[in-house]
Amino acid sequence: MLLFKRCALLLVLCGVLVVPVFSVFALSPAEERALLERELEELEKEIAGYEDNIASTRAKKQTLQNQIAIIEDSIKKLNLQIYRSNALVVDLKGQITDTTLSIDQTEQNVGRTKEQLGELLQLLYEEDQKAPVEIFFSGSDLSEFFDNLAGLEALNIRNRELLENLVELEEYLQSQKVKLQDEKTEQENFARIQILQRSEVQTTQREKEDLLTTTKGEEGRYQQILSDRLKKAQGIRSRIFELIGVPEAPTFGEALEIAKAVSGQTGVRPALLLAVLTQESNIGKNVGQCFLKDPKTAAGAYINTGVAVSKVMKPMGLSGRKGDVQDFLRITQALGRDPFNTPVSCPIPSVGGYGGAMGPAQFIPTTWALYEARLQSILGRPGDPWNIKDAFLASGLLLADNGATPQTYIAEWQAAMRYFSGSTNPRYRFYGDSVMAIAARYEQDIKALEGN
Repeated sequence: MLLFKRCALLLVLCGVLVVPVFSVFALSPAEERALLERELEELEKEIAGYEDNIASTRAKKQTLQNQIAIIEDSIKKLNLQIYRSNALVVDLKGQITDTTLSIDQTEQNVGRTKEQLGELLQLLYEEDQKAPVEIFFSGSDLSEFFDNLAGLEALNIRNRELLENLVELEEYLQSQKVKLQDEKTEQENFARIQILQRSEVQTTQREKEDLLTTTKGEEGRYQQILSDRLKKAQGIRSRIFELIGVPEAPTFGEALEIAKAVSGQTGVRPALLLAVLTQESNIGKNVGQCFLKDPKTAAGAYINTGVAVSKVMKPMGLSGRKGDVQDFLRITQALGRDPFNTPVSCPIPSVGGYGGAMGPAQFIPTTWALYEARLQSILGRPGDPWNIKDAFLASGLLLADNGATPQTYIAEWQAAMRYFSGSTNPRYRFYGDSVMAIAARYEQDIKALEGN
């Protein structure tokens, strides 16, 4: 019996020590990374070239030919930015695959280490139940007794090694899970940016077509349009300001009056506020609208088709961690809204994230909850994410908190970036750059209105 146990000890002690794999699964091959970086660098140079062309043309006389050149260069620049985003998304998908494999491998290593530790602890327990006299007389001679003692000491050493290795594996596993979540969040952000880029290409192409249709390609007609300020102001004021999540969109003039009121309360420039809301509505309209149907799983359905969709919003975590559903149910209940017939944004297809953004400001329920008390204090009633004025005010408060009140370009750009992702990560610069470009156009529209 003792010989059998000694053999068992030997097998455990001679087992291969499991160590975490830090590089095989977590990183793409160095050659692929270097190739991607070179490609992105070339794309940045080409994009910068078109930006220089656009700036140079804008500095020249405002003619139809120059305006068409600006639009065409803008489309070329946007197409390159879309290509760049696609390259980054492909790279992220590879990183996500590698990290997932690394997590699976590490979990297997954790399991094997726990099994080895269990076997070892069982042997230690059995040996610990014996009295020293029993151990002494169980051996055929004195040397075997000391061999048993040495085996027990080695067993204890191996036990400590396995425990230390298990702690290291668990820490590495946790870091990999955090890394995977960050990569998935980045993938979602790029998916939203791609939506904006495709939408902007379509808008810019329509702008070119409308310009050619209106002027019929004649410089004289274009100059006449530029000089007719009264008609231009009327067109701006009556233009529909498209928003997501509201049944009747306001005109630009009406939206501007709301933005001015919010500016007085928050210090955020009206043009910036309108630009961010335009950007968020562009994302929301392209993602689509959904209803929540199952508060336990957070599953729902597309409003237009009734087709089932999962992950309409973030459910409660397995450990009781708060999700979006609880806040959404509370918000809608306070407003007397039916939570299962109130529109929210859908998750982006093929990405695997969550939807749940509410109204024109596209706040998720947990973010809206952070501003409920301030909205209640200002409005004297609960804020409604689907109410235009309330949504404008919430956006203004968030932009002010993000640092937009100095009204400088960099302050507003950073505030817009934080509105989008909570950071100023330059990889998402398209969002901030686009918001500032839209704000610049709106500022010109506002000046045209105020000049009449």
